[in-house]
Amino acid sequence: MQELHPKTIIEPFRIRSVEPIRFTTMKEREEKLKKAGYNPFLLRAEDVLIDLLTDSGTGAMSSKQWAGMIASDESYAGASSFFRFEAAVRDITGFKHVIPTHQGRAAEHILFSTIAGPGDVIPNNTHFDTTRAHVEHAGAEARDLVIAEGKKPQAQHPFKGNMDVKALEAAIKKVGPDNIPLVMITVTNNSGGGQPVSMENIRTVSTIARKNNIPFLLDACRFAENAWFIKQREKGYADKTPIEIAREMFGYADGCTMSAKKDGMANIGGFLAINDDDLAARCRGLEILTEGFPTYGGMAGYDMEAIALGLYEVLDEGYLRYRIRSIEYLGEKLIAAGIPIVQPTGGHALYIDARAMLPHIPFLQYPAWSLNNALYLLGGVRGVEIGSVMFGMQPDGSEKPSAMELVRLAFPRRVYTQSHVDYLAEVLLSVNSQKDKLPGYRIVEQTPVLRHFTARLVPVDLASQGE
Repeated sequence: MQELHPKTIIEPFRIRSVEPIRFTTMKEREEKLKKAGYNPFLLRAEDVLIDLLTDSGTGAMSSKQWAGMIASDESYAGASSFFRFEAAVRDITGFKHVIPTHQGRAAEHILFSTIAGPGDVIPNNTHFDTTRAHVEHAGAEARDLVIAEGKKPQAQHPFKGNMDVKALEAAIKKVGPDNIPLVMITVTNNSGGGQPVSMENIRTVSTIARKNNIPFLLDACRFAENAWFIKQREKGYADKTPIEIAREMFGYADGCTMSAKKDGMANIGGFLAINDDDLAARCRGLEILTEGFPTYGGMAGYDMEAIALGLYEVLDEGYLRYRIRSIEYLGEKLIAAGIPIVQPTGGHALYIDARAMLPHIPFLQYPAWSLNNALYLLGGVRGVEIGSVMFGMQPDGSEKPSAMELVRLAFPRRVYTQSHVDYLAEVLLSVNSQKDKLPGYRIVEQTPVLRHFTARLVPVDLASQGE
């Protein structure tokens, strides 16, 4: 008999606990979206059918993780749960100092508050929203240096998250190494479509940073997904395991920030891991002030147990193959229907190119925001805008078009099945058939920092009527 090579995507797990989801009518969704100020962030989760707002902290934990949580140590200082957590982080990353935090943005706050200040520049392939906000809050400039292909949604390149090394060298020469506290690469590149970074690029950036005596760190939220893409796409890595690839990635860096709510497979938690003794001591001082004692850092013992196991579970080849293939499968359906998406499909999410899909909506009327709202109105699906609402406001208060106008559909880990993905494709195809009817939006309330979380908007046709 010949070996079977099934085309059907089979989830590499069995479901032993279920959570009901509630169906609503389109009329109900219209009322709820209006009440939420046309901001999907402000919707109640119970009113969302398929929630793809984020993959951060929204995944399902395994039976082993739940068992580990029951056996946790909740001691304030020196808990055994911390040492299991620390051992897992050190084993995978190789970094000397492990500073736990309640989530990734807390690690960013501690890091950039400690090392960055006015006049400094922090190069990254592409800063995500909280990273950029913490850099700018410290008074520094967050400078994006992704390769040219990374700014073109339909461009074909296996590693569109790569940093432009020539631009990095030019920035170091112009700004001066003393004004660059660190160089950072985000793996995978979230704001750029969940696109991976090659090992060659990581190695080259590391060499440039060390040549100039500049620390090099990874934003490692989705390190396992990046390792999988390297295994699949980069010469010389096909026979290596994801954990071997991950260890090599971290080996080129001097540290990392991590939201364990992503590839830590947990609902909360994060860490800052670094090799520098002096920097670690300064960061721990701020951690005690803002997060907690260094052996819990804002997390309960059961959170640390979940992460210690999740960091290994995320590196399982069966899991990574299923996760990446599910998103690729959805992308194939959309491409066949002529819906513009970021190609090739990335790791944790599918990104729709709203600028190409809705050319009738100008950037100051936020096409990606309009598309995201349409997905909820038509099908009860909640994604997130990564466009000019999220990134358009400049530090001086002016508006500038985002490099891309994307809607991100981020898939929680081990939560949705293939039938959910098929339903999602139906919703997207239906929205696409009515795209010319979608309105622009105008902001009526906003905060000066991270405005997309709480802003309130109105459709332009209603705004013109004074509503």
